Amino acid sequence: MSFSALNLDPKLLQAITDAGYSTPTPIQQQAIPAVLSGRDLMAAAQTGTGKTASFVLPILQQLMSQPVAHPRPVRALILTPTRELAAQVSEQVAKYSQHLQPKLKHLVVFGGVSINPQMQALRGGVDILTATPGRLLDLIGQNALKINQVQTLVLDEADRMLDMGFIHDIKKILALLPKQRQNLLFSATFSDDIKQFTNKLLHNPLSISVAPQNSTAEKVEQQVYQVAKGQKSATLIQLIAKNDWKQVLVFMATKHEANRLTDKLNEAGISAAAIHGNKSQNARTAALAGFKSNELRVLVASDVAARGIDIAQLPYVVNFTLPRSPADYVHRIGRTGRAGMTGLAVSLVYPDEVSQLKQVEKLIGMKIPQGSITIDPSLQLNDKELTQRPPRPPRPQPKGPAGERAAPRQGAPRPARKPAAATGADGNTAPRPGARPGQPQGQRKPQSAGQNSPRPQQNRPAAARKPQGPSA
Repeated sequence: MSFSALNLDPKLLQAITDAGYSTPTPIQQQAIPAVLSGRDLMAAAQTGTGKTASFVLPILQQLMSQPVAHPRPVRALILTPTRELAAQVSEQVAKYSQHLQPKLKHLVVFGGVSINPQMQALRGGVDILTATPGRLLDLIGQNALKINQVQTLVLDEADRMLDMGFIHDIKKILALLPKQRQNLLFSATFSDDIKQFTNKLLHNPLSISVAPQNSTAEKVEQQVYQVAKGQKSATLIQLIAKNDWKQVLVFMATKHEANRLTDKLNEAGISAAAIHGNKSQNARTAALAGFKSNELRVLVASDVAARGIDIAQLPYVVNFTLPRSPADYVHRIGRTGRAGMTGLAVSLVYPDEVSQLKQVEKLIGMKIPQGSITIDPSLQLNDKELTQRPPRPPRPQPKGPAGERAAPRQGAPRPARKPAAATGADGNTAPRPGARPGQPQGQRKPQSAGQNSPRPQQNRPAAARKPQGPSA
């Protein structure tokens, strides 16, 4: 089947040809006609099988046939969980809409950068808006846009969006959308929680699944290396250097470990950069651009940040640490072997991590082949350094009144408690020091007359009392 059999506009077909595609993928063959017919859709396909084009192409065809209004209302809203994925979708929209006349205005917005340029870009409106949920709500709160005329809503990577805790933001966004709209959900997998959520969101949806749930791409070769404790860094460096690997995506468990591994790789002469949530958007964009252009051999990433990385011919993926959820293993190795290309996914496993490996193998339904490697003794590396955090700087000392630093506070002992009053043999409390003789303990000194003493009551005869008037 060719793209022309999907009833797409010739201008879109020209853009597809310019991008180098001639045959639609299985998910595109089923999803594009369904979206063009106006049906709600729940589509599951492996990462890298063309999910983005499955909704971008039919949305463009729907919008290009409608008259352009001024100001332009948001007619298509695409929500993604990460900034990188939002930027990837934006690139796809720009690529496939380049020949359309009149031009459709598209904008991508996400957090981590200043909101003011995004507010200025929204003046005059946009036809297609790609956004992360948090920044979209920020812009709505600033009255920078309205979404009450959205015709098509897309939730891309819906499973990851719910896993990251965006469910409350999504519910707020859904409350602002018109009730009559088309809803499209695209994801690599659909858990039972997502199916419960979609039952309330979708109306008579068409379900598409072009691969079994939690299955891995067929053209991805998988290997596992069981290494001695503390030798993962040396193993990774030797694998990259010995096999001359380029464009290696390495997954780490924490942001701190990603930074430390990046330093070790650079010290070993392997150009690397880290990408995770603590990095600024400019740093993440620069690292991704350098990785795509082969200026960097290794990109060390966290699961969330790597979700939007889209490189057509990414050859290598390394699990430095296995993911906590076995299902995330499918997403990780799905970064390679895209669009029919081959790829290699390598996992480094300590002896105490074999149980996690077995859970992954049970999920994907296969035993991962094991590789063997002999560590070069000259590589004196230990993974313990990855988890050692740098010492915190000392706290500044408070300054004295004359500008000099005050001496540190010494822990002075607390004053001793006063001893309880002793009782005599007669049961009375012994007199306290300084008490006047003859004054009983525990009794107040009697007040003299005239000192706050109560005024004595006068007992007047009843006849002498002033008669009261009649009651009102």
